[in-house]
Amino acid sequence: MKRRFFLQGISTLTLSSVVVGCKQATALMVQILRGSVPVQMVSKFRQQSDQGVIDFVPQLQLQDLFGLLQKWKSQPPTQQSPQTELVMIGDYWLNSAIQQQLIQPLDPKLWPQWSQLPSPWQNIVRRNSEGKYDSKGKIWAAPYRSGSTVIIYRVDKFKALGWTPEDWSDLWRPELRHRISLPNQAREVIGLTLKKLGYSYNTADLSKVKNLEAELLKLHQNVRLYDSNSYLKPLILGDTWLAVGWSTDIPPEVQYQNELAAVVPKSGTALWLDLWVKPAGVQASPTATLADNWIDFCWSPQVATQLSLLTGTTSPIILGMNPQELPQSLRENPLLFPKASILENSDFLQPLSANSIKQYQQLWEKIRLGR
Repeated sequence: MKRRFFLQGISTLTLSSVVVGCKQATALMVQILRGSVPVQMVSKFRQQSDQGVIDFVPQLQLQDLFGLLQKWKSQPPTQQSPQTELVMIGDYWLNSAIQQQLIQPLDPKLWPQWSQLPSPWQNIVRRNSEGKYDSKGKIWAAPYRSGSTVIIYRVDKFKALGWTPEDWSDLWRPELRHRISLPNQAREVIGLTLKKLGYSYNTADLSKVKNLEAELLKLHQNVRLYDSNSYLKPLILGDTWLAVGWSTDIPPEVQYQNELAAVVPKSGTALWLDLWVKPAGVQASPTATLADNWIDFCWSPQVATQLSLLTGTTSPIILGMNPQELPQSLRENPLLFPKASILENSDFLQPLSANSIKQYQQLWEKIRLGR
């Protein structure tokens, strides 16, 4: 699963931005996705901790971060990187990271803010040793930030139509023939169609979903292009009127400058979550380490609010806060602070079995290529 971030006008972290002296020992090393941690947050944490060099090493893609965990696991202990205490990965990789024994369980008792995290977000990272959801399982990761799949549309075009998109079902309207773009991803396109029909994005057996193929064929007639990377350009130019994309791609300034608006479908959508995990080779500690302090720091209300506003993502901690305690620009932004009813109906993409993956791929090829 490839994810991209267009963070415009934000000071984001570089390797040198947190080094306070070349002669000091590294107190904490964290591997992160580039652009995911605002430098303001790191500066504040450094001031509070004052324990030496705090080094955040950016990687280009989440897949690269997962690859680091695999690399360290395959190396002899003498060649591993014991300095790295935390790694950011996407929720999509958590199952595999546990199964391959790349990471170790965490102790939420070391995080004072853990109790403020809404229970659904605690349960997401509670897994058994096989990586599957388990209400009695251990905590394998700490939620950091999240986003969603959304509908983005041209305000002027829909003003002329006399209606605005609100849900996935609107993508099937006849007036949008050859006017929309969809991600070039089977899980996303089949998933939103499943959602329209009242099913989960994680439906394992597609053969049991009545009219799924017919619905996809009908939707295909409205599609001008399938694109997961450059779909905003034809939307801005007016070649398309509506696109399905990711909440992180369209900060308010981009919407304002290009007459765009975005909505999270009210019947629910696909969610993603970035997580903090501890590599398997790091020595466990019964007391809170600097890494534990960083995790808890990210959940403090003020920092969680800052994170959400600066990165255009949602810190899970704000979802449990009183909306009146949040800045107006945050609580009135439906992409950053979705309605509870939408979140309840939304799904994190779970790994599918080999047989299910084959079903999705065969149906995807049949719709796209007419096979």
